[in-house]
Amino acid sequence: MSDYDKKLNQIKENLDKAKNLRIRAEARLEQLNRQKEEILAELKELGVEPENLDSEIAKLKEEIENLIKKAESLLPEELVTR
Repeated sequence: MSDYDKKLNQIKENLDKAKNLRIRAEARLEQLNRQKEEILAELKELGVEPENLDSEIAKLKEEIENLIKKAESLLPEELVTR
């Protein structure tokens, strides 16, 4: 086999590898787009707009902290370990 044949075969192998990588990347992109749509639909069901996620998360964290404080305040002093 000549050097040209070897080089051509190597190029063909590399093209095949690149084609396989592209196909896998496209499949992954399709999967991620489906997941994105599912998440957006779920957010819509919850009444949350994607652009308001940060503020909604902050609001929920604050609510959790307040509920924890309230629960702690309802415990008898002798049961609270500090």
